[in-house]
Amino acid sequence: MRDGCNIDEVGKRLENAVMSLPHISDQPKDLYDQYEGIAIEILDSEFDSYPEGVLEQYLSVHLYCLSKELGLSEIV
Repeated sequence: MRDGCNIDEVGKRLENAVMSLPHISDQPKDLYDQYEGIAIEILDSEFDSYPEGVLEQYLSVHLYCLSKELGLSEIV
């Protein structure tokens, strides 16, 4: 587990990773899928850096909020 790690950094890394993609979709569902794909990559690579379930829960909430912002009620 990381010492002094701030879970909010994960959200910033997710945002930065999506914004640095060569093509950012302007379609809400496709944009959500891009976020979800990066979130899965983050979870796969960093799951052992946090207490069990914490990173997964954070990313789930982040994606839930994003789906609401994008008007994608069918995702949740």
